[in-house]
Amino acid sequence: MNKILEAIKNAISIEADCVKALEERVDDNFLRAVEFIDSCKGRVIFSGMGKSGLVGKKISSTFSSIGIASMFVHPAEAAHGDLGMVRREDVAILLSNSGSTPEVLFLLPLLKRFSIPIISIVGDVKSELAKRSDVVLNASVEREATVVKLVPTSSTAVALVIGDSLAAGLIVKRNFKEEDFALLHPGGSIGKKLLVRVDDLMHVGDDIPKVSEDDKFNTLVYEISSKRLGMTTVVDKNGSLAGIITDGDLRRAIERFSSKLFDIRAKDIMTKNPKTIDKFSLAAKAAAVMERYSITSLVVLNDAGDIIGIVHLHDILKAGVL
Repeated sequence: MNKILEAIKNAISIEADCVKALEERVDDNFLRAVEFIDSCKGRVIFSGMGKSGLVGKKISSTFSSIGIASMFVHPAEAAHGDLGMVRREDVAILLSNSGSTPEVLFLLPLLKRFSIPIISIVGDVKSELAKRSDVVLNASVEREATVVKLVPTSSTAVALVIGDSLAAGLIVKRNFKEEDFALLHPGGSIGKKLLVRVDDLMHVGDDIPKVSEDDKFNTLVYEISSKRLGMTTVVDKNGSLAGIITDGDLRRAIERFSSKLFDIRAKDIMTKNPKTIDKFSLAAKAAAVMERYSITSLVVLNDAGDIIGIVHLHDILKAGVL
């Protein structure tokens, strides 16, 4: 085997084994860490040097994305003024593989002065950092994943997984839902799928194509063509939805009725009991219904069964929901 490919596969295998071994070390300390973070009235402060610091930044970002106020404070900069960002209501999560990183240890008495709970993600559970922490999360690994054993690989992977596992626990603890996640990510495709509703996109008022059951063919053609939605609703004498007619229905009517075409009424060619949706439904749900039934529009009804809008597939696509 090519030596480079062998090294790559070995690295993946070693890191996978180290992460798997972490599962056996999950204990009450993880629960205590989740409790400290969940009850935090301030922010979760992450700190670490080098690669551990980079992992801390990523975990902090993950926490922010699930609604937990967090930030990264560089341990060296903390000694030169950045400690002013820390408050008594905060919780600190310190990362160090060795547990003896001088810049991280320097923070301990300063954090203790504020009576801030300290959670350590540490590779050596007998280290100075571990001894002086309120909660210790064991991030030890059997070996790093490259032939140069000093390069942080397995150790950073495990530390990162610990952070992700805490986030997973907090999601359950706080009953955090997809809708909550979308509110924190309104600009992305996830936000659009989970935030854009039918009433954000539907055509309303005079833009709703509408004919009566007794209207003739030329009226149907005009209404469908002028409103440019490829369909029209058909209402009964009470103004309630009786059916819909699509441009496809018009084409089939031309073939079927031929010379008697202009004698037909809307009720003769309409589709009864058309698919409908309420205005509070997600646009993504509307798109799913359209896909399931191979249609391009839905009639929007209110609780009383009145027609209040039309939502079209093109509008959903234009909004970037799909």
